[in-house]
Amino acid sequence: MTIKFAAIGVNHAHIYGQVDCLKRAGARFVGFYSAEDDLAATFGAKYPEAPRVSDPAVLLEDPSIQIITTAAIPGDRADICLAAMRHGKDVLTDKPGMISFAQFDEIRRVQKETGRIFSVLYSEHFEVPAAVEAGNLIASGAIGKVVNTIGMGPHSLRLNNRPDWFFTRNRYGGILCDIASHQFEQFLFFSGAMDGEVVSASVANRNNPHRPGLQDVGDAHVRTQNTTGYVRVDWYTPEGLPTWGDGRLTILGTEGYIELRKYVDIDGKSGDNHLFLVDKKGVHYKDCSGVELPFGRQFLDDVRNRTETAMPQERCFNAMKMALNAQKLAEQGTEWAQ
Repeated sequence: MTIKFAAIGVNHAHIYGQVDCLKRAGARFVGFYSAEDDLAATFGAKYPEAPRVSDPAVLLEDPSIQIITTAAIPGDRADICLAAMRHGKDVLTDKPGMISFAQFDEIRRVQKETGRIFSVLYSEHFEVPAAVEAGNLIASGAIGKVVNTIGMGPHSLRLNNRPDWFFTRNRYGGILCDIASHQFEQFLFFSGAMDGEVVSASVANRNNPHRPGLQDVGDAHVRTQNTTGYVRVDWYTPEGLPTWGDGRLTILGTEGYIELRKYVDIDGKSGDNHLFLVDKKGVHYKDCSGVELPFGRQFLDDVRNRTETAMPQERCFNAMKMALNAQKLAEQGTEWAQ
């Protein structure tokens, strides 16, 4: 059975990855809604098979469409996801899936009430072959039991390419809620845990006083019963780096460790998706660029079979809960405190 899907909201470029993920897995893209003509023109040219509609209700009320995907402005995503689930559709949203605890609580309630799938495409895990291969190696016992992770998510600001909502706290949700949701999900996944605790967190605007709503750096210490971790995200990637960010992840186990250099190995190996493994036998390197990305296939199987093979629903929610908790803790006593 071919699954049909549609997109509502194309404000973040991650929507292209979401659509491509579902198409690679065999789903059929049948339509999209965008309120912005300029975004719609570019998006429509990329996917001519999917006509633009003038009202999202056309997509929500079409019984043949089984999945709604969205990369709308973060503050608007919750309402889109809620409407989709209430119309009997499963959801694949960009991160963050929501930007407030009120939205979080309502999405959890409606997901449970409707039995629909609410999923976040945490692309720094599911769309990165090196991260997928690290999971395969850890599952095989390559580094023993995981005890600590260090996740870095630097990004390039490139001010001229960012819309106004990007700098408005109550539209993008804060740096830990937004960017670091990737790192919180990876911490839970590599820890083999469904939930975790935020021990400490901070956010700041250190270098962009002309954009007071922007948080350009944030970090957090986290833990589960058996693991600890550290997360740092920022908007300080220098213009000289040939990509948008030097994303790294170090996973410490009882019998070795893995370091991922996801997007670039500075002054080292060319390309991306570099994995380094150190164990009792020595130092090993793997180019992971050819590793299969199973998320899309698994997600479509879950839609068909009502299973949770792509990502457990609880971990999906709790990664965002950790992000929201970290954001709240970090903002206490700051100008962004809600």
